[in-house]
Amino acid sequence: MTRKLTAWILATVAAMTGIVPAVQAQPFPSKPMRLVLPFPPGGPTDLLGRALAQKLGEQMGQTMVADNRPGAGGNLGIEVAAKSPPDGHTMVLVSSVLAIAPSLYPKLNYKQEDLAPVSLVAEMRNVLLAHPSVPARNFKEFLEIMRRNPGKLNYGSGGVGTTTHITPELLMSLTNTKMNHVPYKGSGVALISLISGEVDALIMTVAASYQQVKAGKARALAVFAPDRASQLPDVPTVKELGHENFIVRLWYGVLAPAATPAPIITRLNGEVHKAMASADLRQRLTSGGVEPLVNTPQEFASFIQVETARYARVIKSAGIKAE
Repeated sequence: MTRKLTAWILATVAAMTGIVPAVQAQPFPSKPMRLVLPFPPGGPTDLLGRALAQKLGEQMGQTMVADNRPGAGGNLGIEVAAKSPPDGHTMVLVSSVLAIAPSLYPKLNYKQEDLAPVSLVAEMRNVLLAHPSVPARNFKEFLEIMRRNPGKLNYGSGGVGTTTHITPELLMSLTNTKMNHVPYKGSGVALISLISGEVDALIMTVAASYQQVKAGKARALAVFAPDRASQLPDVPTVKELGHENFIVRLWYGVLAPAATPAPIITRLNGEVHKAMASADLRQRLTSGGVEPLVNTPQEFASFIQVETARYARVIKSAGIKAE
């Protein structure tokens, strides 16, 4: 038996048994990494993703690029990540869109199974915003305006199928009211349109909008969470106002291509946990209304399944259709 053939047989056996000689092990990471962000710059995904990418890059000793890939309500960026090489050098920061998309879009160019959960990262509270020209000083008055003037108000969203779309639709379904939907390519763009008066209302995260509220460019009417936001302490929650069914929070998590080796997923999970536990990043995020939240890959996988089923019920009951 030749030396070359012996080496090939040993390599084959090692690959089949999972035993790889240390001399053949490739260091990880071995090249620049990227975190795909499925929405444009300026929105909550971008703000959180860039902070996380910077911290992970510092920890892992590699450049980590925050790669904005907007389009198709966030699904384009998810598809890009799902079809990337499964070597751990590409991850994607997903939002609740991952759980919404299967029930909203009859045809997607990826499946949830094409991605390997790494960890949850954070939750954010949503808030109902109105342009100052809207004659509603509180949530009750806003509902009354919608009831008296069905279809008169326009609401913006970060795209069809995003929580900024589904939450207003749920609100209208449960209150028998009507607004017109104006989708944009990202919630950051939708916020600019609200401030300019192009749309009358918008539901988006406190983290991305509270500075505009404090500046008087938008009016906060209700927080769609069980408890108040520290950035907007005077704004009541929908639960306080007797509408607990309106609670819809936005969550974020990191995933990698499905065939990424388990040891790399474990390493990435540990790095995400370390990043989210770091004092400087936690301070940076919590001061902006972001609540760090991590778990194991297995827990995240179960969480996605539960959320997918929950949004399926919401979409069906509200009769939401992709445009």
